[in-house]
Amino acid sequence: MVPREYQRNFIHLYFDMAWFGILTGSAINFLNIYAARIGASGFQIGLLGAMPAVVSLFLSLPAGYWLQKQPVSKAVFWTAVLSRLGYFLWIPLPWLFGNQGQLWALTLITLVMGIPMCGLSVGFNALFAAAVPVEWRASVVGIRNVVQALTFIASSLGTGYLLDRLPFPSGYQVIFVIGALSAAMSTLHLYFIRPKITPTALTIPVQGNIQVPEKVRNRFGWLGSLRLDIWRTPFRKILLVLFGFHLSQYIVFPLFSLFTVNVIHLTDANIGLGTALFYLTVLLGSTQLSRLEHMVGHHKLTGWGVVGMCIYPLAMSISHTPLHYYLLSIAGGFAWAMVAGAYANYLLEKIPDDDRPSHLAWYNIILNGAVLLGSLAGPLLAGFIGIGVALFVFGLMRLLAGIAILKWG
Repeated sequence: MVPREYQRNFIHLYFDMAWFGILTGSAINFLNIYAARIGASGFQIGLLGAMPAVVSLFLSLPAGYWLQKQPVSKAVFWTAVLSRLGYFLWIPLPWLFGNQGQLWALTLITLVMGIPMCGLSVGFNALFAAAVPVEWRASVVGIRNVVQALTFIASSLGTGYLLDRLPFPSGYQVIFVIGALSAAMSTLHLYFIRPKITPTALTIPVQGNIQVPEKVRNRFGWLGSLRLDIWRTPFRKILLVLFGFHLSQYIVFPLFSLFTVNVIHLTDANIGLGTALFYLTVLLGSTQLSRLEHMVGHHKLTGWGVVGMCIYPLAMSISHTPLHYYLLSIAGGFAWAMVAGAYANYLLEKIPDDDRPSHLAWYNIILNGAVLLGSLAGPLLAGFIGIGVALFVFGLMRLLAGIAILKWG
């Protein structure tokens, strides 16, 4: 039975994630598709994806240092307000600019949104730790993940249905309205979350649901987290193989939208259904994670999951019909379920318990560096060798990244 003093926080955390699932399944999920439909190049789509990484690469650590001096609930709410106002700016763009003007406006808006969003991503971990007692955190995270998956699947299907029945581009404006209102509702629920536990530390963000105490270890503030001596320890191998994984993960992302729109000519309903199937299999695959991790461990499950992720770009490179797209979405979802569920624990296994902040600071740097490099390099290489060939090559990169994790990780 949930203690009465925490019930309100839990309810608002669940509703926050429900609305966030609608936002990601609608406006965010179809942003790259919209960009492709108005003539974006691979480089422009890659640039859209790279903007948050540019900001995070430079501001994550100072944001964490700044947030230590702020009331966490207010900091999270106001950074959410400032970052999510940007979704409302997407709505009038078709009325204000031509196609190329819209693309550059979207890029600029995404860049500006990333500044307060960086503070939000850092601060939310701290707010969660202060609002949810330790013994309930796994349960709350699990329920939030299920809620997000269900709302994402439903909104992705609904978005594809609407876009196929509304004229272009006003249909996308309707979807952007839905996304913006969902972002506002998610932010409203964040406002009502109140710390119940005196926080002893702040956290820094890593991809996945990892909560890590952030201690200011020396008088140099956030710069003290950048310890070069870590690169002289065995952890450097982990950083290198994970950099290879994330590079192979993100280098292909900008090409998916271009291939589905311009090569196999999928409708928005096709794309919405494929995305829903992907996340449905992620949800189903996640139910088997505990058993698989017990059988093979976090390390091997991560490595074999990355090997499995090569199926998605390899199969897409020879896809011609919506049925092919649906099948590879199902296979890709199961592979990502293994990686998403195991690699965060695999990473923590390789980090000394008494020195996590500095190690994770370097992990965040290599992660965002891989996002930035991959998002820009993928479209450039595809311009020379063609999208289909690039998908095949980048699929092989994922295969090699998985083998590297198994062999050297």
